[in-house]
Order: sequence, then C-alpha cells, then structure tokens
Amino acid sequence: MDKATLRERIWDDLEASGEARFPFPPHGRIPNFAGASEAAGRLAETEAWQAATTVKANPDAPQLPVRRAALRAGKTLYVAVPRLRDERCFRRLVPDVDDGEGRPPSGSRLQADDYDAATTVSGIDEYGDPVGPDEMAGVDLIVSGSVAATAAGARIGKGEGYSDLEFAVLREFGLVDDDTATATTVHERQVVDDAPSPDDHDVPMDLVVTPERVVRTDASGRGKPSGIRWAELDGRVAEMPVLRRLRSE
Repeated sequence: MDKATLRERIWDDLEASGEARFPFPPHGRIPNFAGASEAAGRLAETEAWQAATTVKANPDAPQLPVRRAALRAGKTLYVAVPRLRDERCFRRLVPDVDDGEGRPPSGSRLQADDYDAATTVSGIDEYGDPVGPDEMAGVDLIVSGSVAATAAGARIGKGEGYSDLEFAVLREFGLVDDDTATATTVHERQVVDDAPSPDDHDVPMDLVVTPERVVRTDASGRGKPSGIRWAELDGRVAEMPVLRRLRSE
C-alpha cells in the first residue's frame, strides 16, 4: 500500500465511523478526532513532556489541546508558519511564568486568560511573536499531527512534507538533533500495521499517543534526518525565505 492509498483509507474510516471531528471533511488535512484532549492528557503524563521546557507543535485542530497544555504547563511553544512562507517563519508563544533562561522580555509573555485564544489557528499569528530559527531556543519536544502512524514510529502526514522539512530546517540551525523527542497524537483508528517503509527524510516518532495508550517506539535507536535534502525540494526553495538563506550560506 502506498501513502496516498493509506491516507484515503484513514480519512474514509474516520468519517464513516463518526470519529472525525470539525473541521469537516477530514480528507486532505491532518484529521481532527474524538478524544484529542484525552490524547493530549496522556502525552502530558510522559517523561518526554515533563522534561521539556520548549515544545514545537503543528497548528492543526487535533493538536489544539497539546498547544494549550504546553502554555498551561509553563512551556515555551513554537509553531511554524504554514509552508514556511515568512522570513521569520515561526511564531513563539511564551506563557507568563517566572523568569527562566532564554525567556523574551515580559511584554511578550501571554497572560493565562489569553492561552485559549492564542493557540487557535488564527490566534497563533495574532498573539505569537514572529521569530526566525536564529532567534529560537533549542527544541526539547516536537509534537506532529498525523494522518496515520505505526507502533514502530513511522508517521504519515497529509502528503506535503512540511513537518519533516521544518525538522530539517531546525536541524540545520542546531535546534534539534537525534535526541530531540518526537511525538504524535492520533486516534486509535489511525494506528496501522501496514504503512509503507519511511523515506529517508521522514522524521520518526518516539511516542505515538492515542486517547487509550502511549506507544513508546524504538525510533530513537534509528536516528533522525540529519538536515535538508536539497535534491528533493524541486522548485520550493524559491517559495521559502529560510531555504533561500540557507542555500546562499
């Protein structure tokens, strides 16, 4: 089974089973699912989460509870600008907590009353500080959305490759490495046994978290992509200022 066929199967299944949640239809996106908050709660119980002071999360609907949990736990949250289209291609959200190493000025911190609004798709851009990779602290935990995942840590996204590219960019700037924890929150129906073999640029997941369980994979023993694979980008370099900058250096 190829990735495109698997995606269609998962989208169809979530819709037919009634486990998909707004926005509809689930097709063509990282699908929202029943129990996303419970999955976020299970992730928050893991050692990787509790040890992290900085979290990068995707902006999709099923990871909204993760983003809110990060701020409520006092963690600095980074979210990539869609398609890395801006020069400063991440947004930084910092909760109003005690001073710590690398914290921005107090005027940039979010009050607790703002956490819910600031973590929505529209709120990320409104409340978040635009930052480039050279303005970011090292990332302790990356939480990705998935269409499907395996218990071995393979992740299938929606097919555009931006999540893996974001990791590669961060690695080029020394902000992530093989030891950076990676996780995805998904519905149990999204955990499959028959995913195709990962490509070299695919970032493996250390944790696959559902509303019912936490799967600790053996992905950490296989290493993570070492950086940008320029030959695979085709014409996309021109669309992303951060890639143009890296290529020129």
